[in-house]
Amino acid sequence: MHPSPFLGEFMGTLVLILLGDGVVANVLLKDSKGEGAGWMVIATAWAFAVMLGIFVANAFGSADAHLNPAVTLAFAFSKSDYSNLLPYLSAQLLGAFVGAVLVWIHYRPHWAVTKDPASKLGVFATIPAIRRPANNLVSEAIGTAVLVIGSGAISGAGQLAVGFGPYFVGLLVWSIGLSLGGPTGYAINPARDLGPRLAHAILPIPGKGSSDWGYAWVPIVGPVVGAVLGAVVMKLAEK
Repeated sequence: MHPSPFLGEFMGTLVLILLGDGVVANVLLKDSKGEGAGWMVIATAWAFAVMLGIFVANAFGSADAHLNPAVTLAFAFSKSDYSNLLPYLSAQLLGAFVGAVLVWIHYRPHWAVTKDPASKLGVFATIPAIRRPANNLVSEAIGTAVLVIGSGAISGAGQLAVGFGPYFVGLLVWSIGLSLGGPTGYAINPARDLGPRLAHAILPIPGKGSSDWGYAWVPIVGPVVGAVLGAVVMKLAEK
């Protein structure tokens, strides 16, 4: 395989979801060693998943290492250059799907002994703590705007961030998860939710229940709105 931006976004997002959905499986599925470990474990592992996903994306050819269509959209909007939007989105969605399939394989004995369908869906996709779509949409938009503004600030931090950008972005995602993740589970990434939700719908998971497509638009539209708002704020800061 020759390194390329497409391959980098695919591999980086795959690792992001493998480790991110993997920790949720570890905490939620019955008879896992990490069962019941809690929110701190989930938020921390997701931060590490983002950090490692960025490193992997860089190694496989994506210098941008967005791993997130919302981030790609924000940077495209800020630069008025949408040429990478469709290729990156495709790679990110595909990587998220494959990463989710690998989580299913890795935890395969645990699906049958986990009786709660919501726990199984929660491994793959976000579920709001209180289902109020308008409020959930706002929460996703705020979280994503913070991600975009924080990422922009890190990338523009000059020598301070050289070589350390992935670590800082991991800390940013950790902070978002701990502070803002409670209402919706902080998808803040359309591919992170949609790719694994598709995997949940397709895979032969025993007793899995609904894939909750009625809610699926929220972790897509919310991050898109937040990405644009974040990009607008960053543009204003440049003036």
